Amino acid sequence: MWRCALSPLLRYPSVDELADRAAALVARHPADARLRTVGTSRGGTPLWLLSVGHGDRQALVVAGPHANEPVGGATTLRLAERALADPGPALRADATWNLLLCLDPDGSRRNEGWLGGPYTLGHYFRNFFRPGFMEQPEWLPDGAAGAALPETRALLAVQDELRPFFQCSLHGVDVGGAFVELTRDLPGLPQRVEQTAARLAIPRELGSFDTLYWPRLGPAVHRIPPPRRGDLAAAITEAAVESTWFHPHRHGTVTAIVESPMWGVAAVEDDSPPADADAVLRTISHTLRHDTRYLELALGRLRPHLARVPDADRLLAPVDDYLLVCPGLADTWDPDTDDGTARPLPPLSTAHLATLRIAGRKLALRTAGLLHQLACAAGPGAADVRCALDRLIDEWCADYRDGCGARWIPVARQVEYQSRVVLAAFELAGRHARVGSRSGDSGWGTESAVPMHRE
Repeated sequence: MWRCALSPLLRYPSVDELADRAAALVARHPADARLRTVGTSRGGTPLWLLSVGHGDRQALVVAGPHANEPVGGATTLRLAERALADPGPALRADATWNLLLCLDPDGSRRNEGWLGGPYTLGHYFRNFFRPGFMEQPEWLPDGAAGAALPETRALLAVQDELRPFFQCSLHGVDVGGAFVELTRDLPGLPQRVEQTAARLAIPRELGSFDTLYWPRLGPAVHRIPPPRRGDLAAAITEAAVESTWFHPHRHGTVTAIVESPMWGVAAVEDDSPPADADAVLRTISHTLRHDTRYLELALGRLRPHLARVPDADRLLAPVDDYLLVCPGLADTWDPDTDDGTARPLPPLSTAHLATLRIAGRKLALRTAGLLHQLACAAGPGAADVRCALDRLIDEWCADYRDGCGARWIPVARQVEYQSRVVLAAFELAGRHARVGSRSGDSGWGTESAVPMHRE
């Protein structure tokens, strides 16, 4: 049974509420907390950094790197409250917590249509927004020198200023389970994740789509392959490892990406061997191809009406990204499609198959949600497309609920899980960093010499 002694959190805070609550926290604790801007978004919104404590060793926590994943903002406030209330061994009085409240405030504002609830799948996907890949501020596809977004440049500057021993990027999973990605191993973390998830009834995602080819450090904990020039590493895209996660590597930083689910699915924790993996893969890949063709037709019917839609390009960019990647994923997952160039799938558990099914549906639902917003903005001329997309979204959300067993996890529980895992990773990173400093090196081996980008 889950127990939380802290005050309940019923909904996600907005960008403005995060700033207001952080300012109120500083006003109550002026000696121990500071709030400053470290940059400005493309839309003119301040990027706020809340710092708690006065220790020499710096920890950096980044919330809101993906616009549709608001749990991290609430987690930063929970961490700040805990550090101010109890700067004991788990929080370490010799460290300073630096909490970036939201890295993509412009994108987060575009999710405020669903942010306050009701928390239903249909309401979420109809109001979903996530920018195109090249507008996501954590990625560095051209290396630090080519960082085009002001949000990215601000984060890089903070990393180089603080030189943190520990960095944590806070993410959310639409549908599925919890997992962690690390730039370096933190022995003991898988056991901490397992204990925390069990206490809070959070399913762990044992076969994450994001980490399908990455080394496994333990159940639901994976190591991100370091970027190497010319190496087509096992990642969804090459830019997944050419990111701000690795930028502070040169300072001896270990980065943890902590994923907390919004809707949990029990099957993502089933590590048993499947009865017929190929049959499931055929169904998943054929469904994704069918859904993609339908969405391409819907986009084609919408295009003549989009000239009158302000800012349509912001919604079209992620639509184009999803429609581009879906056919390739379907081919990769289909056991009957092998042209000799695709990377073979690793051995798959029931958890892997559940996650792939969820991932294919998620890409289609996100695309449908963005197209639905375009159809609504296009007016009466696109009413038939909007109605068709409404029916489709309802059908696919019902499949998540009834076919996958997706169940909403209360916001307070999401935040409690994420904050506990962050604290566990922080403690273990501090322990390993101290061992390294006593032995005369960074404690992390020689990987810091790895190039920061690929050609």
